[in-house]
Amino acid sequence: MQETEIDVNSLYAALLRETENDTIQEVSPDLYILISNFISKLKSEGYDGVESKIKDTLILIITDIVSLFLKIRLEKAANTTYTNLMNEEKFILDAQAEMEERKETILSGLLNGKSKLLESISQKHKTKPIVVRFLKEIDQIVGADLEKYGPFKVEDIATIPYENAQALITKNAVAKIHWAD
Repeated sequence: MQETEIDVNSLYAALLRETENDTIQEVSPDLYILISNFISKLKSEGYDGVESKIKDTLILIITDIVSLFLKIRLEKAANTTYTNLMNEEKFILDAQAEMEERKETILSGLLNGKSKLLESISQKHKTKPIVVRFLKEIDQIVGADLEKYGPFKVEDIATIPYENAQALITKNAVAKIHWAD
């Protein structure tokens, strides 16, 4: 199923097919990219008055359709195989699978008396590197890994341990940078 353009009617039709079937329906593998481009194009079009309100409402309708479409497909995928899933959906499900694996590792450590494993996981998590952008000037800090970081100026980008990043995020001193940004 190769589509090159998307509109509200085709989105609604895809949603309807998905709701009417128990299995994940085959769609264009680049459907989410097409939707993203469609929304971006709509947002970039300059309208005034009533036309602007119509455009904004259309974007809200598309947002609702796409959110429901993704939710339904992911719920179906939880009960079946990855057949007909798009890469973006697999990305989400892989994270859920990793979360389950982590939960099982912690439970195993707890229930089997593996305190060294739990200590190791805790330390790795506290010190895992996080990329942040500084929103405030910060003097030099000692990281959870006992390394020195800084000093930092506003707009500096740095990689610091998770525990320190979380503390600074709480104080609105840094913002976490997501690579997709």
